[in-house]
Amino acid sequence: METRRITVLSAGLGVPSSSRLLADQLAASTERQLRVAGFDAKIDVVELRDLAVDIANNFVTGYAAPRLADVIAAVEDSDAIIAVSPVFSASYSGLFKSFIDVLDPKSLDGKAVLLGATGGTDRHQMVLDYAMRPLFSYLRTRIAATGVFAGPQDWGNTDDGGSPLSSRVDRAAGELVQLLSGPQPGRKSPVLESLPFEQLLAGISAGR
Repeated sequence: METRRITVLSAGLGVPSSSRLLADQLAASTERQLRVAGFDAKIDVVELRDLAVDIANNFVTGYAAPRLADVIAAVEDSDAIIAVSPVFSASYSGLFKSFIDVLDPKSLDGKAVLLGATGGTDRHQMVLDYAMRPLFSYLRTRIAATGVFAGPQDWGNTDDGGSPLSSRVDRAAGELVQLLSGPQPGRKSPVLESLPFEQLLAGISAGR
């Protein structure tokens, strides 16, 4: 079974954070729908809050600490990114943008991306289309058509026991799965192994 590797970036600052809660829902729905589509899923969740000091030091020194370097490598090697940020001043958080800035822009070229955001009022939901989508378009990623914004009214259950977010989360995750179903342009080609001359000669002789 073919595997799709997904890195989930949560830029929430609180513990627990609504951004992490939304990120977990998006990741769970994506994993479930990937398995239905016949794919294995390897999902790594990254709390950017835990990397804040390393990210700041990277700007000053130009070098990534080992923990930050591991996360950067994981993002570069992934097939898709689920990116969720809280809204600050009508845009994504500074922590979220700072992490994106330490990445090599070319490393995101062609990757599938699912966007999510959280905020204290529905007036902030346009951050998906006016801030996050332009950022990832500039980085030449393939963005799922549906982004998911979650406000205070979205946390909790409806009268039938369901979640107000469920349909939006499932729709967005389904679009990400569609992006992941075909050949992945961002995936590195396997390294070709060069056989010793003697082994090649032996193979030719055996074929006679």
